[in-house]
Amino acid sequence: MSAEADFKAGLHRYLKEGRAALLWKLEGLSEYDLRRPLVPTGTNLLGLVKHVAMVEADYFGVCFGRPFPGSPFPAMADDAEPEADMFAAADESPQDIIDLYRRVHVHSDATIEALPLDAAGSVPWWKPESRHVTLHRILVHMGTETFRHAGHADIVRELIDGSAGSRPGDPNLPDPAAGGREKHHAKLEAIARRFA
Repeated sequence: MSAEADFKAGLHRYLKEGRAALLWKLEGLSEYDLRRPLVPTGTNLLGLVKHVAMVEADYFGVCFGRPFPGSPFPAMADDAEPEADMFAAADESPQDIIDLYRRVHVHSDATIEALPLDAAGSVPWWKPESRHVTLHRILVHMGTETFRHAGHADIVRELIDGSAGSRPGDPNLPDPAAGGREKHHAKLEAIARRFA
């Protein structure tokens, strides 16, 4: 494998890990919990997945002349309801959103596999001076975007049922059974109160 192919495979692997982390946050929840907004901005788990699916479809589709079937998405249109890409409408089931995201993965992966890292693309919604991009830049951008929203999903899921961690089998956090999280929380609260 060439150095470029190895580098591209590494970027692609990180994107796939971010996708898996985001979907993992939905597992085992009721439809109510998947839809419910838990912060003032309305952030919710299904909305995060829907948003990332649509954004990824356009970055690896429209930007490289390989539009995803179904794009442009009505939720992203100029005349769409505000933030329509950030929640599942009543007629969109959780499975609809998850299936869309998985179809986007297949389409995006085909683009990533077909093009070299220096393949030229254009992001029409970016400023003219920065809209000319390469596959490399979009891979980095979309990996960052995916993990940013996976982080949002971490917090929303923790607010729902206390579940936390970076991936199945590797929570990267103190064992809740040992009381580690409660001790850590209490320690941080005590420090913060010193500055109240």
